[in-house]
Amino acid sequence: MGSETIEENENETYEVEEVIQKRKLSTDMNYKHKFLVPHVIVHSLLQIGWLIGIYTALFHSKLATILWGFLVAFLSIEGVALAAHRDYSHRSYKPRYPLKVGLVIFQTMAGQNSMFTWARDHKLHHKYSDTDADPHNSTRGFFFSHIGWLMMKKHPLLLQKQREIDVSDLLNDKLIMFQHRYFLYLYFPLAMFFPVAVPMYFWNESLWSSFFVAYCLRYVTTLHITWTINSFAHMWGSKPYDKRIRARESFISSLATLGEGFHNFHHSFPWDYRMTDTFSLSSLVLDLLAYLGLAYDLKVAFPSIVQGHIKRHGEKAGGEMTKEVIELKQERKEESVPGLNEKSM
Repeated sequence: MGSETIEENENETYEVEEVIQKRKLSTDMNYKHKFLVPHVIVHSLLQIGWLIGIYTALFHSKLATILWGFLVAFLSIEGVALAAHRDYSHRSYKPRYPLKVGLVIFQTMAGQNSMFTWARDHKLHHKYSDTDADPHNSTRGFFFSHIGWLMMKKHPLLLQKQREIDVSDLLNDKLIMFQHRYFLYLYFPLAMFFPVAVPMYFWNESLWSSFFVAYCLRYVTTLHITWTINSFAHMWGSKPYDKRIRARESFISSLATLGEGFHNFHHSFPWDYRMTDTFSLSSLVLDLLAYLGLAYDLKVAFPSIVQGHIKRHGEKAGGEMTKEVIELKQERKEESVPGLNEKSM
C-alpha cells in the first residue's frame, strides 16, 4: 500500500502549535454576523429544490434516475474526501496524475467551491478551529456551523487570517489554479448539465425528474452530508483522543458520511489518511487506489503516538494540561518549531 507512519516529533510539533494558536484566538460573541441577501436567496432556493427532489424521487422518478443520482453523489463526495480534504488540505497521500485529474473533475461536480477555496478554508479551520478565524466556527451554534456561515459576511479576523495563511502549495499547482479561475464555467456543465442530461438521453426521463433528482436532490444531499462534519461532529459525541478540543466522534455524521465523522481522531492526527482507526469508506477507496498504483505515500499516525495522545489528552486521561505546562511547552518549542512566532501567523 505504500503507507508510512508519522514519527513522534511531528505529532508533538502539531500539538504544541494547535494549543498555542487556540490560546491566542477565541470567539467574540458580541460580534453579530450579517446575512448576505443573495447568498440567502440561493441557499433557500436550493433547499426548496431539495424538498421537491425528495417528493419527485418518491412518487415520479424512475429507479434508474435515483441510482444515477447515487452514483454521481458518490463520485463527487470522493472528489471532496480524497482530493480537497486528504490531498490538498492535509497532504496525507500523493496521487498519480490521472487520479489527480479525475478527482478534480469529481470535486467540481460536488459544487463545494473550487479546490483552492475548499483547501484554504480547511487549513484555516484546523489552524484556528472553533474561533472567529474558523470559517464555520461551531462555537456560534449549529445553524452557523452547518449552513449559516455560507449565508453571512465573513468575520474580519477570518479575512485577516485568510490573507496570511500559507497556501503557496496551492498557488503553485497549475491544475488547481486553472480549476479555481474557471470554476463556474466548469461547474455548470459538470455538476448540472451532465447529470441532468444522462437520464433524459439514456432512459427517457422527464426534464422535471432529471433536474430535481439528479441535480437538486443529489447536490443538496451531498452538501448536507459534508456539513454534518462541521456541525454535528463539532457539537455532539465523544472525545476519546483529545478532550481539549471541540471536534468529536459523531455517530450521526459518521453514518451520513460513511466514516468521515470520527472527527476527534482527525483533529488529533490530521495527516492520517484513514481519518479514523475504525471505518471509513473513503479510506478503503484510497487503499484500493493505492493497490492499483494510482496513489502512494499514504501517511498513518504511529500507533504509539495515538496511544500516547489518548493517555495524555483523551477523555479517560488523568487531567488536562495546565496553563503553566502549556506555557512551558511554548517556551521550549517556539524557537525550534517553524511558524509558531507571531510574525509567521
